[in-house]
Amino acid sequence: MNLDHLKVFYVAAMKKNFSETAKSLHLSQPTVSLQIQQLESVLDTRLFERTTKNIKLTKPGKLLFQFAEKIIELENLAKKEIALLSESIQGNLNIGASLTIGESILPPMIGKYSREFPGVNLNMDIYNSTQIIQLLKNQDIDLGFIESPIYHSELVHLPFMEDELILISSAWEVHPLIGERNAISPEELFSLPLILREPGSGTRQVIEKTLRKHDLNPGKLNVVLELGNTESIKATVESGMALSIISRSSIQKELALGSLRTIRIQGISLLRNFFAVYEKNKPTSVPADAFLDLILKTYETSRSSIRSIEYSI
Repeated sequence: MNLDHLKVFYVAAMKKNFSETAKSLHLSQPTVSLQIQQLESVLDTRLFERTTKNIKLTKPGKLLFQFAEKIIELENLAKKEIALLSESIQGNLNIGASLTIGESILPPMIGKYSREFPGVNLNMDIYNSTQIIQLLKNQDIDLGFIESPIYHSELVHLPFMEDELILISSAWEVHPLIGERNAISPEELFSLPLILREPGSGTRQVIEKTLRKHDLNPGKLNVVLELGNTESIKATVESGMALSIISRSSIQKELALGSLRTIRIQGISLLRNFFAVYEKNKPTSVPADAFLDLILKTYETSRSSIRSIEYSI
């Protein structure tokens, strides 16, 4: 039995369509059909019931799928363990990260990873969560890191740490609607001038979803400016122009320097999980596996304390 043919069979079983299988594996559709036919010839049985629109596993096909899943998993594990043992991991790793994760969480991990695996050419670009999901579906990136789950049946969402969004204001310029207070009511939030991330960003989605859970209309927030850059948001808030809701992870330096301060919104907790995202039906590469292992080990304590947070899509 040819292992490459088995991999094509596995992807076809997941995609339920030869055309989508060919696109996923960067093969021509005739090549996919031929390899499935050759596998069926070796096993002397039909593995798929074919229609004009899709394919469906036969009973022997369902049985083979169970074994194929285990065989492919073992092959990937063997490659990974051997590469780690010989410290010879090489290749390319393309990562898409949302703004907060890309600016505040991943940079130390990338530095450590590059020192451990200098043979890997790692590239990270910043996108919002919606864009990252599309890039994964188009197979333009290997791993995604997002701030809000956007569920898709063909993607795995793996939470790796918990984060908190907090309301911030300038510590230098006291806002007249707040004064020196360190807490406000949810209703007062709607009278404050706010600088927020753009619609579609993970931060914006969590804010809007949380407010709706508390029967508050996010459309009535007084958003005076939308910015796609965390540093710009922080600098503008420091000037006293407006307030913002931002990740606590991204303002540790400013809190230590005393240029920003946090304000509690009474009765509202803006907690969220950060997620690693990758394709469910495509085995991750050895470089991607090694990066995921580093992330999960680094934030193991945080992962053990992650609460169950429900998201309705």
